[in-house]
Amino acid sequence: MQEVTVKAVRIHSYGAQPTLDDVPEPEILGPWDVLVDVGAAGLCRTDLHIIEGQWDPIQHPHLPYTLGHENAGWVRACGSAVHNVAVGDTVIMHPLTSCGLCPACREGQDSHCENATFPGINVDGGMAEVLRTNARAVVKLDPALQPRDVAALADAGLTAYHAVRKAAPVLFPGSHAVVIGSGGLGHIGVQSLAAITSAEITVVDRSEAALELAGQIGAHHTVLATSDAAVEKAVAEITGGGAHIVFDFVGERGAELLAPKLLRNRGSHYVIGYGGTVSLPTIEIISREINVIGNLVGTYTDLVELMTLTAQGKVTLHTAVYPLEAANDAIADLESGRLVGRGILVPGHAA
Repeated sequence: MQEVTVKAVRIHSYGAQPTLDDVPEPEILGPWDVLVDVGAAGLCRTDLHIIEGQWDPIQHPHLPYTLGHENAGWVRACGSAVHNVAVGDTVIMHPLTSCGLCPACREGQDSHCENATFPGINVDGGMAEVLRTNARAVVKLDPALQPRDVAALADAGLTAYHAVRKAAPVLFPGSHAVVIGSGGLGHIGVQSLAAITSAEITVVDRSEAALELAGQIGAHHTVLATSDAAVEKAVAEITGGGAHIVFDFVGERGAELLAPKLLRNRGSHYVIGYGGTVSLPTIEIISREINVIGNLVGTYTDLVELMTLTAQGKVTLHTAVYPLEAANDAIADLESGRLVGRGILVPGHAA
């Protein structure tokens, strides 16, 4: 019998462009498996780091494999034990396929599952026509939501929302939140802040287009990042002495060094973007009682809440759509900074 194949964007070696390959169509292998006809896959800066090889020491994927960790689509087939979704349902996938049995899963901390796989990071992902995931990862969507409109919320949106959700208890009326970087992650963070907190929101970015968008989706103030000194001065004036929380959606190229300077005493630096190194004198940490807080993806419950806000129209993903075969064009646009919002790859059957 002739093998059935599907198209997939695959990485064969680090530092080289991915290629569009024909690969065997995924199959149901276990009772909790779910096959999804991919409707859209988000392109993330993490994908750039994967291509560079930054994730190899952490996840050790076997090359070649399929990229894509922000995925949504329609259920194609279900394993014998799956009952939370059915064939034809529109779904978005939590980035990790968690086990449900380890201590982290028992606490609802899906991102820290001891037995998880991470499609697009350490196993085949969703920049393909078909994705294999599991029942614990799928979130059934409101019928009004389409995969291409929400796919990137599966990681970028989830990570941004998770950080805001953690900080929400201290973002009371009169508090100040500063967002560094209002791109693919940051513009979801701004909307999440506006939706679930009472904080005054200030956005810092090098892009005037990104700042214009931020002003339209909930930011009260915007600061063009011309120099660190100028940003420090502007934020100090706007916040009356510094932010209670700084959300760093960049995490490299100096943003990770600037962020603590924008805090007031007892403030917290939420690290969401990555690639750089946070450097703080220990005397500053203790004398100012400031915190550095890491944020990894989010929980299944976070994703359900984010989808609720999206269905209510309180969170909207701003996207640029590319066909699956134009993946390298999308990657080039992301690398060069030409993308405002998120890049979305759409397979031919979903175009």
